[in-house]
Amino acid sequence: MTQSNTLINSSPLNTIQSCIAADIQAVNTVITHSLHSEVSLVNQVAHYIVNSGGKRLRPILVLLSGGLFGAVKPEHHQLAAVVEFIHTATLLHDDVVDESSKRRGQNTANAIFGNAASVLVGDFVYSRAFQMMVAVQNMRVMEVLSNATNIIAEGEVLQLLNIHNADVTDEAYLQVIHYKTAKLFEAATRLGAIISKASPNDEEALSQYGMHIGTAFQLIDDVLDLSGNTLEIGKNLGDDLSEGKPTLPLLYAMRNGTAAEAEIIKRAIVDGGLEDLASVLSAVERTGALDHVRKVAGKESELACAAIAHFSDSPYKQAMLTLAEFSVTRNY
Repeated sequence: MTQSNTLINSSPLNTIQSCIAADIQAVNTVITHSLHSEVSLVNQVAHYIVNSGGKRLRPILVLLSGGLFGAVKPEHHQLAAVVEFIHTATLLHDDVVDESSKRRGQNTANAIFGNAASVLVGDFVYSRAFQMMVAVQNMRVMEVLSNATNIIAEGEVLQLLNIHNADVTDEAYLQVIHYKTAKLFEAATRLGAIISKASPNDEEALSQYGMHIGTAFQLIDDVLDLSGNTLEIGKNLGDDLSEGKPTLPLLYAMRNGTAAEAEIIKRAIVDGGLEDLASVLSAVERTGALDHVRKVAGKESELACAAIAHFSDSPYKQAMLTLAEFSVTRNY
């Protein structure tokens, strides 16, 4: 058993997954079947990234949000796989853009197969997701997913513009999170509601849940980048800093640190690299930046729970509340 699997099996994720175990298996079957290509390299790269130990949070959200309204349908399984494919394609492209060599404790696809193969197979996975989406024959589904993928792409460009920019505002950074990360969480929960023919109010409530959960997850990722255990988080400490990404803990530490600390953090963001990592981490710890960001994430989690408070009690609702708590207490 791998380190990541051990962590998942001993975490709240195991409890969450237990109430939808059969549905998760159905989604995995759809994923395996839908990934097939007559081109061997496509099969190799796509299967490598899909089976590399991700949490499958986005497909889980499709299933849980659908379960709030009764039976989970085959269309939920199909769209859960679609959402996972869109996420997978963004990972393939992200790792090329970021020149990443590690993800989830393993070598990235681009490190193994090269940048060209990763980009092109990412395109294949994207286009396969749209083929599967069309097969559901629901115009509202197509509208939600096409809008989401477009906004995600805008988020990627916004993040690129912010690289090495130490003057980014909190608001601008949160916009990147909402576009790049939270949007697909939001789409996942909205899709579960759409397939279940939920009312507009319930659909909107679930989309809000997804958006807040996605925001919380990314904020905690920012915290873990500066404090996590390398084996648990599956990447090197300070990876985002090394790429010149101005994350929320760094922005807070710059505003609340001494002039010398602010200058060290600014230089680290502008120059990239990890030469000043120890000094940056010291400033982040002294200013309480990580606790501040945890509190911001905690508020997002509370808003997520409030959005679904009106739904009847069920194992699905309880799993979603557990997921909201896990989103801010996790260490990987």
